[in-house]
Amino acid sequence: MRLRMEFTTEPFDLDRVPPHAEAARDALQGAGLDAVDVGPFGNTAEGAGAAVLTALQQVLSASLEAGATRVSLQVSVVGEEGAP
Repeated sequence: MRLRMEFTTEPFDLDRVPPHAEAARDALQGAGLDAVDVGPFGNTAEGAGAAVLTALQQVLSASLEAGATRVSLQVSVVGEEGAP
């Protein structure tokens, strides 16, 4: 199965990128997923189910350890593995 995760980390800081957001971004970009979009108010990543779940654990651990007080998360099934 293919999964898509969408998440935000808080607290927000409009003056600079908070350390917890940088930690989440770094964890995502090193996860080897098919599609990653990192933005100022939300992030998405898509790939094989096992890879997304592994990345999710890394994102949660990294962002919470770096000072996030909340991580809002949604995970969706977007298709079968190998489907376009």
